[in-house]
Amino acid sequence: MNKRILIVDDSSMMRKMISRLLTPPGHVIVGEAKNGQEAVTLYQELHPDIVTMDITMRGMDGVTAAREILTMDKTAQIIFLSNLDEEKYRDEVEQLGAVGFVGKHHSEKLLELIDN
Repeated sequence: MNKRILIVDDSSMMRKMISRLLTPPGHVIVGEAKNGQEAVTLYQELHPDIVTMDITMRGMDGVTAAREILTMDKTAQIIFLSNLDEEKYRDEVEQLGAVGFVGKHHSEKLLELIDN
């Protein structure tokens, strides 16, 4: 089933790469945000099925943004995509209620999480 996805990453190149990965299987990119505050605002406006979320961004970071989104919508589906140490952050993002954590160097695993 095709999903409506909001991509959140401070790198425009990374947002394009994620978009190129997710579009061919039929998913629709409904919006892109470069920081956590934009992510929260766009989530409220667009109501995506899934959010891909970077952790480190200027202003509001991804963990804080995810907390705000999950406070507004307990059913939000958030997948963290980051270069940070997966072992260190996996437990934190799962306790937060995220769907999962994918290292940016293994972004193909993102499709597995989205399609499950």
